[in-house]
Amino acid sequence: MKKILLIGTGGTIASEVTESGLAPELTTEQLLAHVPAISEVCHVDCLQLLNLDSTNMAPEHWLAMTRCIRDNYDAYDGFVLTHGTDTMAYTAAALSYLVQKSPKPIVLTGAQKPMGFDSTDSKINLTDAIRCAAEDMPGVSIVFNGRVILGTRAKKTRSKSFQAFSSINFPELGVLRDGVLLRYIRQDCGAEPVFSETLNQKVALMKLVPGTGREQADFLLERNDALIIESFGVGGLPESSGFYDCVRGALNRGKTIVLTTQVEKEGSDLGVYHVGHRLKNDLGVLEAYDMTTEAVVAKLMWILGRTRDPREVERLFYTPVAMDILWPA
Repeated sequence: MKKILLIGTGGTIASEVTESGLAPELTTEQLLAHVPAISEVCHVDCLQLLNLDSTNMAPEHWLAMTRCIRDNYDAYDGFVLTHGTDTMAYTAAALSYLVQKSPKPIVLTGAQKPMGFDSTDSKINLTDAIRCAAEDMPGVSIVFNGRVILGTRAKKTRSKSFQAFSSINFPELGVLRDGVLLRYIRQDCGAEPVFSETLNQKVALMKLVPGTGREQADFLLERNDALIIESFGVGGLPESSGFYDCVRGALNRGKTIVLTTQVEKEGSDLGVYHVGHRLKNDLGVLEAYDMTTEAVVAKLMWILGRTRDPREVERLFYTPVAMDILWPA
């Protein structure tokens, strides 16, 4: 029988009603007690690492999860992390870079309703996640509402519904039907995982709105090593706001700038319109293509924790990790 480590980090799944609203209170042992039938599938040990509302999750917590997995890696066949849904996609992306090529499953799950509620998705999500962790399913994934989503491709697209997550610009890895995993896509893995323990948190994200000027970009670039700009459509910057001079100056100072799109599906393509073509071909701005914003944020933190050399940053950014980017290839 396989051994699974259940790592608790908080979230709605572990929340109880308080005077000021829902707050994480339940331990992993208490969560596991709600799904006793899972003991027939595998042996589960519990570890309470954190108990946070995921709004409070930060890169330091991603590193704590990484260390926890690393320290227990040889003793278990798979790992399940219970996590709040609001930032789960960021954590799944981050773990995909911090624990690369894992031959063992690293599964994140949570819920839209707490475990103690009469109408809840907590029990089925936790059961499905543990079942997946006991399967031969390598790498980082999110298991939620009967779907298995690649860690670098997940995005929370519904704030209340049980089908909270979508797989962006990539098929779902598999689905669960009546507790049975039907797997369509298998992640690549190595003989051993590759752990990283350094992140550069000086990565900022700016969303364009009509009329946005360069002042916001200047402010963020003064305080960060990288700026991700969520642009419109397939991508570009306004020509009348001084953005191009801002970008040129920042790149000359060794900053990293990535253009992505606010549009959920189909990605960016800076070469289509004049407002994007110049950025890509004349200035050398990086382009996110089909990546999720969550993956871009996490990947830049991982890359800039390793190097600030612009050529190496570009090489690493366009090198696929856990199938996070496909277009440049």
